[in-house]
Amino acid sequence: VVTGTADYIARVDGARTFPWRILVIGSDKDIAASNLSYLLAAPSRIADTSWIKPGKVAWDWWNSWNITGVDFEAGINTPTYKHYIDFASDNGIEYVILDDGWAAGKGEDLFILNPDIDLEEIISYATAKNVGIILWAGYRAFERDLEKVCRHYSEMGVKGFKVDFEDRDDQLMIRHIENITKLAADRKMVIEWHGCPAPSGLHRTYPNAITFEAVHGAEVNKWAKTVTPSHNVDLIFTRMLLGPMDYTPGGMRNSNERSFKIVKDVPRVQGTRAHMAAQYVLFYSPLQMISDMPSEYMKEQALLDFIASVPTVWDDTKVLCGKIGEYAVIARRSGDKWFLGGMCGADGKDVEIDLSKFLPEGEKYLAKIVRDTVNSDDLPEDYKIETMKATSASKLKISMKSGGGFAVKFMPYK
Repeated sequence: VVTGTADYIARVDGARTFPWRILVIGSDKDIAASNLSYLLAAPSRIADTSWIKPGKVAWDWWNSWNITGVDFEAGINTPTYKHYIDFASDNGIEYVILDDGWAAGKGEDLFILNPDIDLEEIISYATAKNVGIILWAGYRAFERDLEKVCRHYSEMGVKGFKVDFEDRDDQLMIRHIENITKLAADRKMVIEWHGCPAPSGLHRTYPNAITFEAVHGAEVNKWAKTVTPSHNVDLIFTRMLLGPMDYTPGGMRNSNERSFKIVKDVPRVQGTRAHMAAQYVLFYSPLQMISDMPSEYMKEQALLDFIASVPTVWDDTKVLCGKIGEYAVIARRSGDKWFLGGMCGADGKDVEIDLSKFLPEGEKYLAKIVRDTVNSDDLPEDYKIETMKATSASKLKISMKSGGGFAVKFMPYK
């Protein structure tokens, strides 16, 4: 608990270097392409990073553990998590998070389990289905006995922790964040930092710090109307400059500004469904949330298949065009596949993309496109999926509706 402040940044013994202060100057497109924060950070201190596995994660808390179409009472219990594991396994989703509630007493003691949770059975079931388990932990409970927590749960087979409620960026907290990340690395565990200060290069120095919240993201839809499509566009030119961003995308109850309302247990989002699909290409997070309830995605299996196929780490990125508050279009490559994402604010945007800006000359591609329909202005849940053949000589014309977007997967073919 903070009880006072000081008129200096940090207390140190002897000489030392201090963090960089960065100014990024350029056009909107140049700013969105900057990775200065990463480049100025210390290189990795983990010699072997092969155990750090990026991927997507099915998330329970945002939709309040709600599920439809099952014959058990959904909630913080073993059958619900087995359902999540089945969903993840069936759809190539690498992880499931057990968020707040798996430990009794609001997570104040991580060794007192919720009696409705059989954690060993859940981990065993997930392991058999090649799904990793990540546990949520309040910072103070986690920090109480760091070494014991990491040792105990790594030996059980847990792959990492989502650590929450740091809520400060003073010297003591930054030191704790670094120490926790290092200790987790020693146990080959990843850390998702939630409720945390903005990242400043720790993900380069300790790549097991796999993602960071530090954003006014989609979970805010549970209690406020401030996560607008224009705000989402702004994040590409602001927060994303600092590193991985755990925005928690994927909301399936889509609204426009007129129809949006706050619903805590089954939250809504502002923006079209294509706008949400685009976030999986545009928002960089090596651990990327599948935030809504499994049953909502299973109603739209073709869209789920597309989202699940989008990588969470990339070999190349090209910011093609954009303007703060209005729109952004980014192309990213993973192996021999290219992905293209675009989204816009409240005013909509028509774009024509010259595919020679990223597709190699002479190669043929089959493009799968998730896009708005002519009715998405009034019916934000309306979208269509279509395919086209493409080469570097092709042009792609897309009309993004108010709060709209698009996502494209380019697959080589002969």
